[in-house]
Amino acid sequence: MNQRLARIAVLAAVFVCAACGLVYELALVALGSYLIGDTVGQASIVLSVMVFAMGVGALLAKPLQRRAEAAFAGIEIALALLGGLSVLLLYAAFAWLSLYIPVLVVIALVLGLLIGAEIPLLMVLLQRIRRQDAGSAVADLFAADYVGALLGGLAFPFVLLPVFGQIRGALLVGALNAIVGLGLVLTVFGKKLARHTRTILSVGAIAVTVVLVTTFTLAGRFELSARQALYADPVVHAERTPYQEIVITESFDSDVRFYLNGDLQFSSVDEYRYHEALVHPVLAGPHDRVLILGGGDGLGLREVLRYQDVRAVTLVELDPRVIDLARTEPSLVELNGDAFADPRVEVVNADAFTWLRHNASRYDAVIIDMPDPDSTATAKLYSIEFYALVRQVLTDDGRMVVQAGSPYFAPRTYWCVEASIRDAGLVSVPYYVSVPSFGDWGFHLASAKRPELRLPDNVPPLRSLDADSLRAAGVFPVDRRRVDDIEPSTLMRPLVLDYAKQEWRDY
Repeated sequence: MNQRLARIAVLAAVFVCAACGLVYELALVALGSYLIGDTVGQASIVLSVMVFAMGVGALLAKPLQRRAEAAFAGIEIALALLGGLSVLLLYAAFAWLSLYIPVLVVIALVLGLLIGAEIPLLMVLLQRIRRQDAGSAVADLFAADYVGALLGGLAFPFVLLPVFGQIRGALLVGALNAIVGLGLVLTVFGKKLARHTRTILSVGAIAVTVVLVTTFTLAGRFELSARQALYADPVVHAERTPYQEIVITESFDSDVRFYLNGDLQFSSVDEYRYHEALVHPVLAGPHDRVLILGGGDGLGLREVLRYQDVRAVTLVELDPRVIDLARTEPSLVELNGDAFADPRVEVVNADAFTWLRHNASRYDAVIIDMPDPDSTATAKLYSIEFYALVRQVLTDDGRMVVQAGSPYFAPRTYWCVEASIRDAGLVSVPYYVSVPSFGDWGFHLASAKRPELRLPDNVPPLRSLDADSLRAAGVFPVDRRRVDDIEPSTLMRPLVLDYAKQEWRDY
C-alpha cells in the first residue's frame, strides 16, 4: 500500500475510533439519566473520570510504542469488548446488584485508559508511514479525531438510540471498533507483525465480534429480564422514548402501575385519592378554562371533565407516547374514562416551560402534575421562574395547584416548592392527603390572593374527599409544619433538586 493510501487509512481509523469513544461516553451518561435521573451528576462523573483516565492512558502507552501495531490492535479489541458491553454490564449491576455508581466509575476509568492510549499509538503509526514535523502530524491527527467525535455525538441520539436502543447501539459500535482497529493493522502494517501475533490478534477480534453479535441477538431477552428484576409485578408494557422509559405493570389482583424512569406515577388501587385531592380544590374558583401541565396519563383530566361547566381544557405533555398510551392502552383508557376523546380537550406536545413563555391565553385554573424534581430536567419545573410564567397565564381570580411530593419523607423539598411559589408573587395554602402507594402526599394551592381550601359548590360525588377531610388536610402535625430556613429554587440554583436527592436517597 502506498504512503498516501496508508495515511488515509490511519486517519480514517482515527475518525472511527473517536466516534466510537464518544458514543461510549454518551451511552453511559444517557443510561445514568434514565436509571438515576441526575443527568448533570452522571455526566460529571463519566466525563471527569474518563478525561482523567485518558491522560493516564496516554502516559501508560509510552512503553507500547515499540510495538505500536500490535498494541493498537490489542487495545482496540479490548475497547470494543468493554465499550460494547458497557451499557449491558451497568444495567445488570443496577437491576440485580443495586450497585451502579462504583461499576460506572470502574467502566469509565478503564474505557478512558484505553481511549487515552489510542492517540499516542496512532501518532507513532502515522509517523512510521511518513515522517513529518510534530505540528503537522498533530494537526492531521486531531482534525480526524474531532470530526469523528462530531459524527459519534450526532449518531448516538439521532440514529443509534432511536433505531437500536442503548444496549444494541453500544454493541454495534463495539463490533465496528474491533473490525476497524484490527483491519487497519492487518492491511497497513500486517507485514511488520509476526505470524503468531497476527493469528492471536485475528482470533481475539473474531472472538470479541462473535460475543458482541451474539449478545446483540440476545439483548431483547436480557433487557426484559433486567427490567422485570426492577419491578415487583409483571411488566405488561415497556418502551424507551426519546424522553424517558415508560413501564406499565399489572399484578395478579389487577393493580395497574405506571412508571416513568423507574418512578411510580400511580397505582390503580388508590390513584383516585391523589387525583381528587389534586384537581377538585383548585376548581372551587372559576373553571371555564383549565390548563393541565403534565398529567399525560389522563387521570387528572378525567376529574376535570366531570364538571359540565368546564368549557375547555388544554393539556401540555412533553412526551407524545404517554398521550398515545393514555388513548390506546386498554388499562389506561379504562382508568381515565377515555378522557382524551372529549371534544373539550386540546393536547399540546411540548415542554411546559417553553410553551408557557410563548403562550398568550389565560386560564381560570392551572393544574401542575409533573414528575418529582429529582432530575435536572424536572427541577426547572419547580423554580421561581416557572411559577412566574404560570402566574402570567392565570386570570385575575385564577388558581393554581402543584403536586409537591411528600411532606413526611421529603419535607425540605415540599416546603422549597412553597417558597418558590411565594417568591413568584403567589400566595399558597399547603395541604396533604394519604395515598397508600406513596404515603402522605402534599400539594400547594395558590393564587394572587390567599385561596380558600374548599370543594366547588357543584362538586361531583367523590370517593375519598369531602369538605371535612379537605379541611383537615390543611392541618399539619407539629413535626411536619413549615420549615422556615428553606430557600426558593431557581433555574440557576436548583435547590429543589438538591433537597430531593438528599431526602429520597434512602427510599
